[in-house]
Amino acid sequence: MTTPGQDHPITCSREPGRVEVLFEGHELADSGDVLLLHEAGYPPVRYFPRQDVAMDFLRRSDKVTHCPYKGQATYYTIVRDRQIIEDAAWSYETPLPGVSQLSGRVAFYPEHVAFKAAGLTPAETRALDVNEVVRHTDSGSGASQAEHWPPNVDMPDDEAWEGDAIGDDQPGTPARP
Repeated sequence: MTTPGQDHPITCSREPGRVEVLFEGHELADSGDVLLLHEAGYPPVRYFPRQDVAMDFLRRSDKVTHCPYKGQATYYTIVRDRQIIEDAAWSYETPLPGVSQLSGRVAFYPEHVAFKAAGLTPAETRALDVNEVVRHTDSGSGASQAEHWPPNVDMPDDEAWEGDAIGDDQPGTPARP
């Protein structure tokens, strides 16, 4: 066992807000409790609580690796929509003492999934005003369900058509070729 230190710093912090993991547009994880691990010169890694991961789409593989700083990693294969992505996620089931906060969490390789900062948390969600949602939409009758917006252009006279002598009291005479 090697302890993280000045020669190999490892720090964990909470990622603010919610983060989703998407695979081919489908949600694999959604959590407001994501740990961001910063290790030495490596890119940061997001660790999601297992209860926030759709484990039905992950199958434990035979691959196991050992990190002297974090411990033994077990790997998971994504099985979704007839696609199989081998060893696309991993977990430290019993991490070493210096990184014990990784226990019960799953990380994903970013080349196989997309990370998305999610929208508002349920507490921040406000009720939508239905009248604003359906404003100016067609109810099926061909007419708007709300009052009409004022026109942004001047409309021609309903009686006018091309060839009319507008403004004359006399009927117009068509031009002859």
